[in-house]
Amino acid sequence: ISGYSLVVQARDSGNPPLSSSVTVNVDISDVNDNSPVFTPANYTAVIQENKPVGTSILQLVVTDKDSFHNGPPFTFTILTGNEEEEFTLDPHGVLRSAVIFKHMVSTEYVLCVQAKDSGRPQQVSHTYVQVRVIEESIHKPTAIPLEIFIVTMEDDFPGGVIGKIHATDQDVYDVLTYTLKSEQKSLFKVNSHDGKIIALGGLDNGKYVLNVSVSDGRFQVPIDVVVHVEQLLQEMLQNTVTIRFENVSPEDFVGLHMHGFRRTLRNALLSQKQDSLHIISIQPVPGSSQLDMLFAVQMHGGGFYKPAYLIQKLANARRHLENVIPISAILEKNCSGLDCQEQHCEQSLSIDSHSLMTYSTARISFVCPRFYRNVRCMC
Repeated sequence: ISGYSLVVQARDSGNPPLSSSVTVNVDISDVNDNSPVFTPANYTAVIQENKPVGTSILQLVVTDKDSFHNGPPFTFTILTGNEEEEFTLDPHGVLRSAVIFKHMVSTEYVLCVQAKDSGRPQQVSHTYVQVRVIEESIHKPTAIPLEIFIVTMEDDFPGGVIGKIHATDQDVYDVLTYTLKSEQKSLFKVNSHDGKIIALGGLDNGKYVLNVSVSDGRFQVPIDVVVHVEQLLQEMLQNTVTIRFENVSPEDFVGLHMHGFRRTLRNALLSQKQDSLHIISIQPVPGSSQLDMLFAVQMHGGGFYKPAYLIQKLANARRHLENVIPISAILEKNCSGLDCQEQHCEQSLSIDSHSLMTYSTARISFVCPRFYRNVRCMC
């Protein structure tokens, strides 16, 4: 307990008695009586041979129960095991290589490391670090090709994370890093540590092929990443139809069903091969396990098929579509007819192009805007 706050009252013996109160604050000064604590108590680390000088091997973690001025910053020192100066230890507790290690020369080092706090008198603690030198990589990384589909309103793409590269390596201790060719960094970025792909704002309509590679420090492997950007037209929103699915997550739909369902839907709806099917958005139905897919079909000569025509075609092909994935409902308007004898509704659809949803799997990523449907009964 670092302090106490007391209220002291003095009362006299008069009639009536009079009193007065005062607050007394008692601060407990800290004495440096706790040594630094390493977490864990001892360490084991590995470094591959032929890694460059300065390679980070280990981060030491130290805490101290004393107050701040009696704790950090800590002073780290290698007491034993570093007689040939193969290692360095920086003020932040990062152990680095000072030589290029060779597995044939030595396979193991044991260091005794001391941490000293900033109190008076100083307290010290010790830990042992076992460093194993292993052979350099013998396996190349492997990565899964990634295809990304981005749907955005006209020239209004805000940017953000659009997918993630999935890569593995059979060398257990390999650390993978991801790079993107510099000429494409004006439009995209790749997180070097986890492979997340970030698109910057204002992407134009079209196809982008990214020059991405993954490296384990010895081998560098190219990864096929293709980004398709489709800009929506305002006219699309007036001619949309929604297909609602039951018990399917957005990621499962994108990864397992989207390609097959798109192909079956094209065969069912397109009158001409030159017609275009546009999947505008997919999003979960709040409070349920259902999923809505919003789409429109553009005619080859321009313009869009009316929702009533599409719904009729869907009704005729529903059995074939459900061979790919079960359909819960086909929605154009949400009017139930219970409160509206004419069963006539006015539907407005709005797109929030700045609220993007990213559904990412190992092979396919789908990025789309959030949509809102408002239905008003026109009785």
